[in-house]
Amino acid sequence: MVKNVLLFTGGLILFLTGCVSYGILLNLREKPLQQEMAMKGLVKVENARIVINRNTFELFLYSDTLLVKKYRAVFGRNPRQKSNAEDNATPIGTYKICEIFTKHKYWKQFKLTYPNLQDVETGLTSGSISQSEYEKLRFDNNYGNCVNAGTKLGGNVGIHGIGELNFIFKNLPFVFNWTDGSIAVSNENIDELYNVITKGTEVVIIK
Repeated sequence: MVKNVLLFTGGLILFLTGCVSYGILLNLREKPLQQEMAMKGLVKVENARIVINRNTFELFLYSDTLLVKKYRAVFGRNPRQKSNAEDNATPIGTYKICEIFTKHKYWKQFKLTYPNLQDVETGLTSGSISQSEYEKLRFDNNYGNCVNAGTKLGGNVGIHGIGELNFIFKNLPFVFNWTDGSIAVSNENIDELYNVITKGTEVVIIK
């Protein structure tokens, strides 16, 4: 019995070590943002825009309409469209970065204007929010403010790093969705994005 446990444990450790080692090799192929910019003849990223594809697990950084670099991204544990604060799903829609936190549980966070006007309309129609909450959320959206996270729709959604477990999670060669609904990239990648995005940067999340 003990022998079987030791064999299983040893096999599991070897498997995880192999996975991480393979992930490290894959990440070594990734070019730094400055190198990608130089290859495309860019001195700086103008009018930065982010497009996130939930289906391909990728985050695309654009300078105007030019694709500058793509990053691997993971999402909320629930694969459907986000509809409330508790469902741990990543929303689909067009948002803006409304706040940038340089110190965060997950390294850095770019908070998004979720729920947007479409999310708010859906929330009112479904009865998830009251008329007064609807009016306040509409006001926040119209002025590009971070919206009230205290409603049933939630609101603490953003793009963030991985945090303390960065070395392990960024080197997994397979997809593992683990967030509460936000979009996660490696700490190194969130640092790169931090250098080129601003409050007001558009973020489009597609399925």
